[in-house]
Formats: sequence, C-alpha cells, structure tokens
Amino acid sequence: MTGRRAVTAELLARLDLRAAGTDPTGDERLVALARRGAVPDPAIRQAAREILAEIERGGGPAVADASRRFGGGLADGRLVIRRDELAAAAVALDPPVRTALLGAIANVRRFARRQRPASTVTQIVRGVEIQRRWVPVTRVGAYVPGGAAAYPSSLVMTVVPARVAGAESIVVASPAGPDGSLNPVLLGAAGLLEVDALIVAGGAQAIGALAFGLPDEGIEPADLVVGPGNAWVTAAKLELAGRTAIDLPAGPSEGMVLAEPPADPLRVGADLITQAEHGADSPAILVTTSTDFADEVGHAVETLLEAAPRREILAHSLGEHGRIVLVADLEAAIAVVNAYAPEHLSIDVEDPERVVAGIRNAGSVFVGPWAPESAGDYATGANHVLPTGGLARGCGALAVETFGKFIQVQRITREGLASLRTTITTLAGAEGLHAHAQAVEIRFRKEAEGPA
Repeated sequence: MTGRRAVTAELLARLDLRAAGTDPTGDERLVALARRGAVPDPAIRQAAREILAEIERGGGPAVADASRRFGGGLADGRLVIRRDELAAAAVALDPPVRTALLGAIANVRRFARRQRPASTVTQIVRGVEIQRRWVPVTRVGAYVPGGAAAYPSSLVMTVVPARVAGAESIVVASPAGPDGSLNPVLLGAAGLLEVDALIVAGGAQAIGALAFGLPDEGIEPADLVVGPGNAWVTAAKLELAGRTAIDLPAGPSEGMVLAEPPADPLRVGADLITQAEHGADSPAILVTTSTDFADEVGHAVETLLEAAPRREILAHSLGEHGRIVLVADLEAAIAVVNAYAPEHLSIDVEDPERVVAGIRNAGSVFVGPWAPESAGDYATGANHVLPTGGLARGCGALAVETFGKFIQVQRITREGLASLRTTITTLAGAEGLHAHAQAVEIRFRKEAEGPA
C-alpha cells in the first residue's frame, strides 16, 4: 500500500456492510452511525435556560451584557439596526453581489409562492361544515448564523417564505463578527428584504431577544422563531418550545452522497468536501457499491484538499466525521440512506430516478451529476434550512407552511347537531364527561320547553 493510499484510508473511515446484503439496517454499526440527534447536551441546555431567564428579566441591557461575555455584539454597543440603515446598506451593495442576491431572492420566492396553502371547507353531514382556514403568523423572529462568517443566503431562506406567507412583522437576529462589525452583504440583504429590524446578537441571548421582544427598542415578542444556528441557538429554541412556536431544531449540517460508477470520483470528492466546509462537526458520508470507486473518491478528496484554502479544517472535519459506507447493491444503499435520514443527499448513479423513488428520509435531494449541494444552498430556490440529526425521518425543509397555521372553523346548524346528538352524548357518557353531554341536550330541552 502506498503512503498516499494509507493517508486516504485514515482520513475517510470505512464501514463495510456488504455482508448484510440488501437490508443492512439491522447492523449495529449502521445503527450507531445513524443514532444521532440535533439536541445539544444537557449542560448547554441548562446554560441556555439560564441565559434566557436573564434576557426575560433584563431585556436589552441583559442581551448587551451577554454579548459582552460571549461575543456577538457591535463594537459601538448598539443593539438594533433599523430599516433606514438597512435600506442604505442595500443601496451600497456592489452591483454583482446585489444582482446575485436579487436572483436568489427571486428564485426562493418563485418556489415559495407555490407552497402557500389554501383554505378549504368540508361538509361532514348536512348542517355540519368545517372550514380549515389558513392564517399567516403575525410576528416572525428569524435567526441567521454569523460571527466568524456571515450567511446572507440563510437570511434569504428564512425571510422570503415568511414574506410570501404574509407575516406582518419580521425581525432578524444575527451576531457581529469578532471585530464587532456586521458583514455589509448581510446588512444589504436585510435591506433588500425590507426586514423591520436587525438585532445584533448571537447564541441563546439572540433567541431570547426574538422570543421575549425588546420593549425599550420597540420590538415585540415573536410568535414564531425560526432559523439555523449552533448548539446554543438550538438549545435556546428547545427551551422556548411550549411558550413560543419554533421551527425544527437544527444540529450540525450533514451530507450524504450515494454514488457508483460511472460517476466521476473527482466530482463526488468535491461534494464531500463541500459538506465538510460547513463546519468541523459536519458529517460527510459516501455510500457506494464499489470498493474501487471508494478508493478513487478517497484519492480525489486528498488531491482536492492539497489545494484547498482551509485544508487543515477540512481534513479535520473529514477525519472526524467523514465515512465511506460500502454496500452490496443499490437496494442496500437506499436502505442506508433511509436509516440515516441525511440533511442533504446527492445521488450520482446511472439511473438516479430509480433511487429517488426509494428515498423516504432526506431533507433535500440533489439528483444527477449537475446538481451540487451548493446550488441548493444559494440559487435554485429550494430552502436550505433543513432537518438534521435524523429529524428528516419526520419533518421537512423550512417552507411557507412553517409561517402560518390552520384555524378550524366549525359551523353547525340545528339539523347538523341533531344528527350528531347521539354520538356526542354516548361518547361523553362513556368518558364520564357529563357536562359535555348536557351542553348538547340543554339546547334541545330549551327548544322543547319553548319561550319562558
């Protein structure tokens, strides 16, 4: 074995499930790989709970104090950037960046408009009509990761569907960088999207500011808090669940590539490195039927890393969280994907649609050789705020539906209640809830007795 091959084998650990045949889901090694979660450890949950309590009691000054302790605040101490300043930042954007942002916004909006739910009316029996009326959330709080890097694309992904849904107020929170400044592209994107205000804070304190509002700054509590973030953001959102509506908790970004010949190993290697670039704790996993192809992808990864600007960080991420899973056939590969439920799934096989048809658990799927994950991150219009940690087994991407709810409106006539009378009173009696039955019977009794 050459030195080059030895390095590759060490970088991308292998999990050989070929002996399990077409259904490797019972293999304890796969179970261990798939058994993860987006929920932070209890110590972070407890610390986030304490920070939230401070923010609820102390408001803006408590947020500023937390930023001094943990970072994320502006150098000049300001907590909120208003619409006029955001609008000015939009005007100041470099023309190519402005054009790219507008293009991304347009594509996300185009996809989102098709998602807006419609109200429906169903007649259950004659005289009983139920309307399912869709209503947007009034006030949205959107968290956008920041700090060492800025993510205007995540701002687009959280704000555009809220706008399409019809939210009346959208306030964004995002931390400043280590030097105490905010990225001008992020500010400009906020201006283009006409958000009401931008709270400059990160972590649990930012989530608290969105959820509890900042009365001294004229910012009301959000009805819904959304957006990806680190363990502190996720912990804070989970602590608030039950008091404030949240979207899904999001852990480290993760990607899986299902590929086999004739796919290009260099292309597949690039997709794995793309995922590793999300962070040092981001899993990047190749599932393949071919040992030779796995070797080629491993070498391609090493070749690409040699020229990568952030080689050490990427190599660390791949070394800790990169995997190559070998399976017997494509049926087994599909089973591995569904067991793992990745946030991102790239499919690069000769007949990709056959594979797509078998996928039940994935956040966003990229089909074919011309569909890199980065296209979805920035430009296709699909939302990149996605379920992680296996949550794709039960939920999907952030969407317009997230920013609204259905109100059930029940219209019942005398004739309708009469047709349901026996069902209601019988079941109420069976449950021992006699007042429920009385609420029905008293209506007919009063009618029989006539006017007093």
